[in-house]
Amino acid sequence: MRKLRQGMLFAVLFLLGPVAFAAGLLQPSDGSLPPLEITDHQVEVIIEDGYAITSVEQVFHNPHGQDLEARYSFPIPEHASVAELTLWIDGKPVTGEVLEREQAKQVYEDEKAAGRDAGITEKDSYKTFETRVSPVRAGQDTRIRLVYLQPAQVDTGIGRYVYPLEEGGVDEEKLAFWTANEKVLCNFSFDVKVRSGYPVDAVRMPNQPQAQITRIGDGEWQIHVGNRGSEMDAAVAGAEEGGQMPVTPDPVAFTLDKDLIVYWRLEEGLPGSVDLVAHKPEGSQRGTFMLTVTPGDDLQPITEGRDWVFVLDISGSMQGKYATLADAVQRSLKKLRPDDRFRIVLFNNASRELTSGFVNATSEAISRYSQSVAAVQPNAGTNLYAGLQMGLRSLDADRTSALVLVTDGVANVGETQQRQFINLIRKKDVRLFTLVMGNSANRPLLEVMTKASHGFAVSMSNSDDVVGQLLAATSKATHQALHGVKLKINGIKTADLTPKEIGSLYRGQQLVVFGHYWGDGVAEVTLTGRISGQPKTYQTQFRFPDVATENPEIERLWAYATIEDAMAEINDFGEEADLKQSIIDLGVEYGLVTDYTAMVVMSDVAFDEHGIERSNKKRLAVEAAARQQRASRAAPSRRVDTAQPMYQNSRPSFSRGGGALDAWSLLLLLPLVWLVVRRRDGAQAG
Repeated sequence: MRKLRQGMLFAVLFLLGPVAFAAGLLQPSDGSLPPLEITDHQVEVIIEDGYAITSVEQVFHNPHGQDLEARYSFPIPEHASVAELTLWIDGKPVTGEVLEREQAKQVYEDEKAAGRDAGITEKDSYKTFETRVSPVRAGQDTRIRLVYLQPAQVDTGIGRYVYPLEEGGVDEEKLAFWTANEKVLCNFSFDVKVRSGYPVDAVRMPNQPQAQITRIGDGEWQIHVGNRGSEMDAAVAGAEEGGQMPVTPDPVAFTLDKDLIVYWRLEEGLPGSVDLVAHKPEGSQRGTFMLTVTPGDDLQPITEGRDWVFVLDISGSMQGKYATLADAVQRSLKKLRPDDRFRIVLFNNASRELTSGFVNATSEAISRYSQSVAAVQPNAGTNLYAGLQMGLRSLDADRTSALVLVTDGVANVGETQQRQFINLIRKKDVRLFTLVMGNSANRPLLEVMTKASHGFAVSMSNSDDVVGQLLAATSKATHQALHGVKLKINGIKTADLTPKEIGSLYRGQQLVVFGHYWGDGVAEVTLTGRISGQPKTYQTQFRFPDVATENPEIERLWAYATIEDAMAEINDFGEEADLKQSIIDLGVEYGLVTDYTAMVVMSDVAFDEHGIERSNKKRLAVEAAARQQRASRAAPSRRVDTAQPMYQNSRPSFSRGGGALDAWSLLLLLPLVWLVVRRRDGAQAG
């Protein structure tokens, strides 16, 4: 055990590598002046009922002697859409409205030309959300707030939330024009509430030893990170009440150059379950639902030898991520069994094979090729297609094969069309397991390829618990999977379900389905698929509610999931007028920033002058009232299959059957590793 722990500590040292500049900076648009100063950066996150609501409020100071237009960019979080842009105008918060993108841009330009306060948020494909604000008054502060929504799923009993701060470092270097100024000069705070209807027995933030983590109840935790501790905050609050502020040093500047990641672990031994979150206002015929299926642990380990092909991105955009990549590959190789075989393919402008065909997974071979991978120096462009093409060669039809792709997924050399990637993947019977690196990865392309192969994708940050993420990915390939999954709902009218095609379910993976329903009553839900070619059926019954008003955000989550499906079709087959219009209609109706819509904010008077209805303002008020209602009590259970359980087994977890050193124990080693690394760096600097 001691040697095992020492080996893991040594391997994690490979995590050290250069980091990209931080994103999320307000800067003069023409680049002629230095960036504005970030004086306050406050983040509030609520994770409950299967989704996360992130509110980012920032105050910027313009130290220059002239009014400016400023630009604020940050990476797009996974499957997230901006639902609110608020700009303080004349000291009052004004929320934005979503319009068709070109219309929103024209409205913003008109207001800017008139010298009136305005802002706009747009989406740059899969890369960034970009906000422009005009004017930022000379010598004054500008205050803005962005709120975005995203699903928050649990995998193998562990949930994960990422607040992205690192730029992706993509090959295009679009953001390289801007000078980075990632320091918050006054107050920084990052506050997260985890509210679960299931007991949560541990919460942690990797690489954040100063994080204050507090357990409120069985399913409720709070996390705080900031440059002012709780004692100082309390002192300041008390002094404010007494009318006299204490003399205290200014807060230490906080550098926004690393992603902030929160993990939470559910209590072990929870049953497989079906959860339902619905929104159906009183008097409405149609409701919206989110159905979450968490399977029991009935997928058996695969015992025969397998073939693994590692396809690794060594392009220049991987410079800040390659140490993490090399470490993950080394760990993956060590997990192979003696009867497994592996190949390693590298790609940048072109592709080449590090191994000469398949290699038996002996300890000598694993050691040799681990060192070879670690010695590679990333450079040049990204010919992702060539890498996949070489990786798919020489597969043995008589053996189970898995292709592990590790990339930031920014294909800019050779073939770049999504349809060609899908056609390539479908030529072979192989599961594609993708580790998506960094915040600017082309997740839409990588996820659609993975789905086409009935595989599984895992996102990874430089700030992640690499061991835990690796074990999560590995468990998908070491156990059977439920393929050809279909979900049927009878007894109640449903429509507009997304995803339209589910594909496969792997060990520990949740299935989340959004849709509409009409009326109320008992529904019979059937989940079918095949395990090793044999049919498998799961069933349950439960009631859809006639009235449900606690989770109005479900409507936006359904709308954005539907928009993502439509965008996948456009990326696959090309832009069609009907699909584009459907995305615009959904974005405007549900107040979501998409590839074809944008959110514009200006004074209430200006909204009236332009004849723009304040529908998003009304929606935000409904959502805020619902959040306040939810916060007033403990998180309720959303499980609906207690009377007729869909699964007889408990949910899978890393610790169950995982031996003396389980995955969570490995995650807990990392703060110690970080301390060792800091001490080593300090000694070298001295």
